[in-house]
Amino acid sequence: MRSVDRENWRRRFSEWFREVLDEAEIYDYRYPIKGCGVWRPYGFALRRNVLQIVRNILNSTNHEEILLPLLIPENFLAKEAEHVRGFEDQVYWVTMGGRDKLDLKLALRPTSETAIGPMLKLWIKSHRDLPKKYYQIVSVFRYETKATKPLIRVREITTFKEAHTAHATLEEADKQVREAIGAYAKIFDELGIPYVINKRPEWDKFAGALYTIAFDTLMPDGRAMQIGTVHNLGQNFSRAFEIKYLTKDGRQEYVWQTCYGISERVLAALISIHGDDRGMVLPPNVAPIQTIIIPIPYKGEEEKILEKCIEIENILKKNGIRVKLDNREDITPGSKFYDWERRGVPTRIEIGPKDLREGKVTISRRDTLERIRCREEEMVDKLRELFKLIHESMKRRAWSWFKENTYRISNIAEGRRILEEKGGIIEVYWCGSEKCGHKIQDETESRMLGEALDLENMDIGECIICGRKTSRLARLAKTY
Repeated sequence: MRSVDRENWRRRFSEWFREVLDEAEIYDYRYPIKGCGVWRPYGFALRRNVLQIVRNILNSTNHEEILLPLLIPENFLAKEAEHVRGFEDQVYWVTMGGRDKLDLKLALRPTSETAIGPMLKLWIKSHRDLPKKYYQIVSVFRYETKATKPLIRVREITTFKEAHTAHATLEEADKQVREAIGAYAKIFDELGIPYVINKRPEWDKFAGALYTIAFDTLMPDGRAMQIGTVHNLGQNFSRAFEIKYLTKDGRQEYVWQTCYGISERVLAALISIHGDDRGMVLPPNVAPIQTIIIPIPYKGEEEKILEKCIEIENILKKNGIRVKLDNREDITPGSKFYDWERRGVPTRIEIGPKDLREGKVTISRRDTLERIRCREEEMVDKLRELFKLIHESMKRRAWSWFKENTYRISNIAEGRRILEEKGGIIEVYWCGSEKCGHKIQDETESRMLGEALDLENMDIGECIICGRKTSRLARLAKTY
């Protein structure tokens, strides 16, 4: 089995994460602007495969992909007062065009509710135009003043999927929120990323929303990380932008809107949660290379072995498997093993003299490091079988660790100790009041992720602060 020194890994996670991004050629954070990085070819291929899953799931629920402008006029951004207050400290402004000062400042989009608003006003006239369900995958810019961290806390979010929907009624908007939650659950399940679903507290919801639902996962250092949010915007933005529709009985009504987003934090979680001491471990469905072929040379048989490797590569390509042959001559097979294990390639095929004589191949699993041998004619079916086994094994292992690090606590001191010594997520009974919520946060020195929405048959307990009877369960954690 693969080795994972969890305690050591937790302590050096930040260092491990940067090493993997660099050595596996995922993302280069040395670009000379703080909070900005460059996707390298292998990382970009991983990103593309993840985004294809996102697109497939959204397209299957009748979302349509669009592309909105990067620039948002200042007067548009200011139309929804609560929204602009939420972003006023994070906006990048464009004030010059060439040598001319602009009459109206332009914002680099921090998000696009105010960009799509005036367009929806043009596109929606009657109830027959509803619902509208759009999404885009773009860069957004936020002047992040805290310590930046590649893919996790950046100033250019280069992989921001934001969806924007419009509906005739509040009930339909609420139904869309539930659909979005289901879509995100499918996306994270496809990636083997464990999560909890929480309703954010009122003081920590999206600026301009009626309410916010968030998906949070747990990173190897014990900190929780938000990986997806879903917001019911009510009619706040439709009133600001005069987005109305003609009802069946001839009345003019404002539309009800939702929005929901995920970012490259999903890729950070994918890399981190499944990784180990050797580097990345990628699920086969998104791995840029699903199988790496490595020749094991033997004096006098080098040419025959290479020919067989090329033959195997062609067979796998014809069968739709993403495969690469590493025929570099200047490094040893052991060094090649290290390189591709670092990159998280799910399976490795080794072909040496014995394999050549017996008509077999040796296959190694990246997730468990187990090795098996099979006949060449069984190879394609065996790999497909392994891809399914690897995906389920990775998902099961990630959820197991996640649940082991989620704690139901009965007193504040215990919760503070757990978060300080182990990290993870703590669950406490909470009456729902803002006063008690802030006190829980302050006394556990953590952040409230929100009220748990993914638990059934909740028991009645007592608020950990005021003692009132409640069935509400709050989750808290150290966060980024």
